[in-house]
Amino acid sequence: MTEKTILLEAIAGTNRGLLADDAKKQAIYVAIANLENSNPTPNPLKATHLLDGNWRLIYTTSKPLLNLDRLALSKVGQIYQYIRVNTNSIYNLAEISGLPYFEGLISVAANFTTVNEKRVNVKFERSIIGLQRLIGYNSPDDFIQQIESGKKFMAIDLSINSNEQKGWLDITYLDEDLRVGRGNEGSLFVLSKT
Repeated sequence: MTEKTILLEAIAGTNRGLLADDAKKQAIYVAIANLENSNPTPNPLKATHLLDGNWRLIYTTSKPLLNLDRLALSKVGQIYQYIRVNTNSIYNLAEISGLPYFEGLISVAANFTTVNEKRVNVKFERSIIGLQRLIGYNSPDDFIQQIESGKKFMAIDLSINSNEQKGWLDITYLDEDLRVGRGNEGSLFVLSKT
């Protein structure tokens, strides 16, 4: 069994990390470390053909992301990250389900700059929070295209002071359909390409 298969099996059934107890988290951490040791892409930021694209979060230890599922009367659906290497842009999007007609979404747009072959600095620039119906949300692809075109939405659509909201991310594993990252707050992220 490959390191990748071991990690994917360890992640299965954890609901992106929400259902992982301490023993499961430890097993996932070991599986991630083993996978990172076999990284086929030692310079992931130079492998733009692999990095660029649409990704879906399958596991994280990020408390802000995991806490989204604790909102009253709501449940987090899919969480996506779109990376546009040609514009150094990142778009994060979380679909929120809840009461009928009150499905929502939370999105953050950011720019990144390359620090070295694995690390990027991230500056958050825009946050959009609203109801899917009022925004006219159809799909993540369509929504991200609208953000890229500069559209303003009928939602809480705010500029973020990037001097206060910034961080970094190390990409520690990258292949054609899986990416692992470690963030400045000690968070782990595992994403699959959609």
